[in-house]
Amino acid sequence: MRKPFLGISMMAEPDFLAAILPLLQDGSIDVLEWSFDTFYHAEEPDWLANLLNFYSQKDRLLGHGVYYSLFDARWTDRQEKWLEKLQQEVQQRRYAHITEHFGFMNTENFHQGVPLPVSLHPKTLEIGKDRLLRLQEVVDIPVGIENLAFSFSIDDVKEQGVFLEKLTADINGFLILDLHNIYCQACNFGVDMEELIRLYPLEKVREVHLSGGSWQTSSYGKRQIRRDTHDDSIPEEILTVLPSVLSQCKNLEYVIIERLGHTIQTEKEKKDFFDDFVRVKTIVGALAWKDYDKTCWTKKNIRLTGKPLEDEALYQEQTKLTKLLFDNVESGAFKEQDFQFFKTENWDPEMIRTAQAIIKKWNPY
Repeated sequence: MRKPFLGISMMAEPDFLAAILPLLQDGSIDVLEWSFDTFYHAEEPDWLANLLNFYSQKDRLLGHGVYYSLFDARWTDRQEKWLEKLQQEVQQRRYAHITEHFGFMNTENFHQGVPLPVSLHPKTLEIGKDRLLRLQEVVDIPVGIENLAFSFSIDDVKEQGVFLEKLTADINGFLILDLHNIYCQACNFGVDMEELIRLYPLEKVREVHLSGGSWQTSSYGKRQIRRDTHDDSIPEEILTVLPSVLSQCKNLEYVIIERLGHTIQTEKEKKDFFDDFVRVKTIVGALAWKDYDKTCWTKKNIRLTGKPLEDEALYQEQTKLTKLLFDNVESGAFKEQDFQFFKTENWDPEMIRTAQAIIKKWNPY
C-alpha cells in the first residue's frame, strides 16, 4: 500500500490562492479536489482553469459534486442537466474519480443549501441506487459518496455506514470518509468518534476529508451544536485519531484538506491553514504504509432501462418535511406526523431546530 496523495479542496477566491501558493510552489500539494458543479453557471478565471488543467494532465484531479441531490424522490430537469454537464466536464478534464454527498435537497434555492439526511428504508435506498447508477452510466471512472455531517437522530447516525455500503454496492463504488463530519455527529449526539468510525466499511474508503468547523448555540440553550462550516482549523481530536484511521483504510488513495476560500484572509488564518497542512503531511509521512493489494476498480455492466425511478409518496414526505422545517413548526409536532420514510419519533429537538435555522438561512422568503 503506497502512501496516499495529500491535497486540498480547491477554492476560487484569490485569498485562497495566495494562502496555498507556497505549498504549490514547493510541490507539497499532490492532488486537487474540485467541486465542478459550483461553476456550472459561472466562468472560471484563467488562473484557476490553468491550475485545474495542470493537475488533470498529471492524473491528480478529483471531482466532488455538491448539487446532484442523490435521494430526491422525483426526477427533475435539474438532475438531467446536471448529468449532461458532468459528461461534458469529464470529457474536458481527466478526473481520477467523481464523488457526491449523501442526502437530498428539494428546496427552491438548492444551489445554496445543504443536503438533508434520509433514514435507511428500502424505498430511499432504491431511489439512491437508481441515481448513483445514472451517475455512473455517464462516466468511466470510479464514483463515491461522502458521509453526511448532519443527522436528526442517533439511530440514523449509527446506520449511515451500513446505508453507504448498501448504496454503493451495485456500482462497485467507494466512500469518502469525512472525519469532521464524524466529529460533528460525535459531538452532537455524545458518542465517541472511534466508535462511529468502526461502523463504516473502512475497506471501501478511497478518500479521507479533513476540515474544521464552528459551534452554534442551540435554540434551547442546553448545548452547543457542531456545524461542518469549513471555516476554521482542524480540531485536535481529529488529528489525534487520524493515524489510526488511515492505517485501517487499506484502499486509501487520497487525503484532502478542506477550507472555504473566503475564510483565509488574515495572516493568522493563513498560518493556521498552513500549519494544518504541515501537521497532516507529517502524520501521513510518519506512518508505516504496509504493502496491501488494493482493490482494483472496474466499471460494472450497467443497463438502465426506462425512466428514472420515482416515488410520489416519498416525494410528498420530503416536501412536507422541508415545509415543516421552513415554517419553524415546534419540534414536538414532528413526532405527531405520520411519516413513513422518516423516523421522526426518534428525532432530537436540538437537531430539528438546527435544520430549521439552515433552511431559513438559504431560503429566506
